[in-house]
Amino acid sequence: MKMNHHFSELPGSYLFSEVAKRVAAHRAARPEQGIISLGIGDVTRPLCRPVVAALAEACFEQGRAETFHGYGEEQGDLFLRQAIAGHYAGLGVRVEPEDLFISDGAKSDLAGLSELFSPGCTVLLQDPVYPAYRDASLLAGRRVEYLDAVRENGFLPLPEPGCRADLVYLCSPGNPTGAVYSREQLAAWVAWANAQGAVLVFDAAYEAFIADPALPHSIYSVPGSETCAIEVCSFSKTAGFTGTRCGYTAVPRTLQREGLNLHDMWLRRQTTKTNGVSYPVQRGAAAVFTAEGQAACRENIALYRRNAQCLAACLEELGIWFCGGENSPYLWLECPDGMDSWQFFDHLLQGAGVVGTPGSGFGKNGEGYFRLTAFGAEADTAEAVRRILRLYGR
Repeated sequence: MKMNHHFSELPGSYLFSEVAKRVAAHRAARPEQGIISLGIGDVTRPLCRPVVAALAEACFEQGRAETFHGYGEEQGDLFLRQAIAGHYAGLGVRVEPEDLFISDGAKSDLAGLSELFSPGCTVLLQDPVYPAYRDASLLAGRRVEYLDAVRENGFLPLPEPGCRADLVYLCSPGNPTGAVYSREQLAAWVAWANAQGAVLVFDAAYEAFIADPALPHSIYSVPGSETCAIEVCSFSKTAGFTGTRCGYTAVPRTLQREGLNLHDMWLRRQTTKTNGVSYPVQRGAAAVFTAEGQAACRENIALYRRNAQCLAACLEELGIWFCGGENSPYLWLECPDGMDSWQFFDHLLQGAGVVGTPGSGFGKNGEGYFRLTAFGAEADTAEAVRRILRLYGR
């Protein structure tokens, strides 16, 4: 028997599993203290009415012989791919429905895309990094290299001279730092990737939170990206689909390496490993792009932005350095009083009953930092701020 010993290369537990373990222990020890979570990036606003109505109608369709839907189209139903292409057009970006693939969420595709590359390929990640990129690459036995994302470069590293890699993961707005690449910075990555023959996987899960009109929502706003970039996005944070599960990935038909077409490869991979997303969920996702759906999504995002402003004001009052929160639902702060990431996690949990995410869980450069999310309920976020201020004598 030959086991996959690459599992031993992973950290002892998944970051958010360790957070949950510590929270459960604290809750058992202090049941009287209500806990407010500003840690895991799960949303709190429910699905909007147009989405719920579309889900319900599609379920009724499935219950009638004359409207029943069995297996759908391999890439996802055309009505949803056309709606997504229309969304891109509204951003000033051209993405054809034929280049889009519907999935059960961004995380699955972000992990699965590495299967298009040989086991011996080199994967380049930023540090700190969303752990799923790292863990999926290590599990597949791939060589992983890191670029330092630090305060000096605004947590937005660019390709360094002599840098070599086959596959690069970029996330903008960034998780965990909230930093957003400019169009000029993305252009530098695109030029590098085309020159090196590398492929960029661009995680745009938080693009709807970008408020600055000068910042790009898609890597396809950069000329030349169609020959080097794959873009992954999700309905989770935009429309509250964390429990409903739906996302999409754009793989341009113009993207080729070593005589192979990555679009065709991804289509073959998907048809081998999945039968796609359920018809009702796809109908619900399409409703996100109606006028009513977009208005409801903007309302929810506005609430999360108010939460971010509330948290930012708290950190400013306490004199704690932070970034993010303006074009991102995440605030990335420096742990006060010289505490390391897990020390501050315990300090906040025990002293205020507030949960965040230790920066060290995102990589070595995350040590000494901490992530707060704006995805909580508005009243809970306000209460968390009161508790934190009280913890520091304010």
